[in-house]
Amino acid sequence: MIRLLAALLLLALPAGAAEFTPEERAALLRHGPWPLPLERDDSNRLSGNQAAIAFGQALFFDPRLSAKGDMSCATCHQPAARYSDKEKGRGEFLRNVPTLLDIRWNRWFGWDGAQDNLWSQSLRPMLSAAEMAATPKLIADHIRSDADLRCRYRAATGTLPEADDDAVAVVASKALAAFQETLTSGPAPFDAFRNDLASGRTPSLSEAAQHGAKLFVGKGQCAICHIGPAFTNREFHDIGVPYLVRPGLVDPGRHLGLRRLSESKLTRLGPFSDDPARESVTTRHVTLLHRNWGEFRVPSLRNLVGTAPYMHNGSKATLRDAVLHYSELNEERLHADGERLLKPLFLGNDEVDALVAFLESLSGPAPAEPTALAACR
Repeated sequence: MIRLLAALLLLALPAGAAEFTPEERAALLRHGPWPLPLERDDSNRLSGNQAAIAFGQALFFDPRLSAKGDMSCATCHQPAARYSDKEKGRGEFLRNVPTLLDIRWNRWFGWDGAQDNLWSQSLRPMLSAAEMAATPKLIADHIRSDADLRCRYRAATGTLPEADDDAVAVVASKALAAFQETLTSGPAPFDAFRNDLASGRTPSLSEAAQHGAKLFVGKGQCAICHIGPAFTNREFHDIGVPYLVRPGLVDPGRHLGLRRLSESKLTRLGPFSDDPARESVTTRHVTLLHRNWGEFRVPSLRNLVGTAPYMHNGSKATLRDAVLHYSELNEERLHADGERLLKPLFLGNDEVDALVAFLESLSGPAPAEPTALAACR
């Protein structure tokens, strides 16, 4: 009955362009400007190195880095799909394949945040038995034996691949990270709208999307977690998506990620980090709590168009399905020891349509595929 009354009261949105209160305007302005400034990764000496970027691009599309020679990074992160995948999920827990666009601005990497840097995250799928199933020796031997890759290694580092397989594999992962740092998205329709608001011009966005913007920062309270120019607080939350993968297999999310982070040598504090100060306060002070069970990383909402399915497990086929999840939220699925930020929104059909229109406005044109590399000499 409550849902029915709420739907009747909110059945129709106001006609015409939305009027924004000063508070709504201020909240929307906080989601820009875009893009963010580019900064080097202090833990990766190859960050921003043009020769390393080319080396990383060559590695990204090379299936010979997998145990069976049939899978590359681009197998799952397809340029034509905004560096995402149309599959529901891959890997040990059948997690959804996220886009790599704008990944350089993440604080944590992977759905569970088991990595605190992009180069470690780049190595993880290569070594994962459920994905590329390579070994450091396979990676290093391939680079040493391939004339073009050996040349690119030397151009990026000034040395030939050394005898230490682990060291060569880490250099490869840092080159891959350098390449992925170039995968950034340009302005979306929302950004023009946001800039119009900032300058006092008539907003250049569809009426439905403008009403969706009001819902996003108002009734929906979406901006609590999806905040800032990248539309993410870069943290972890339980949003009521089941973490039971199948009978006998659960995905603990951040709880498992923090355990793996504490065991890894490939962190910003570890021996392979190039940051001499090892000043990663976030990693140094992170603490594993029971409430982290079932929490997953809050993704950016940019580039949603063309990167379906959604959620960490790919359980929502469309943006409408994702919005309906919050509208019809089952609070009993929220972890008892977790946060209680979420409540069912009980959105009317027009409100769902408006939120979807707003979310679609956060995607700009698909990026061009990388140009072919000339042979390294």
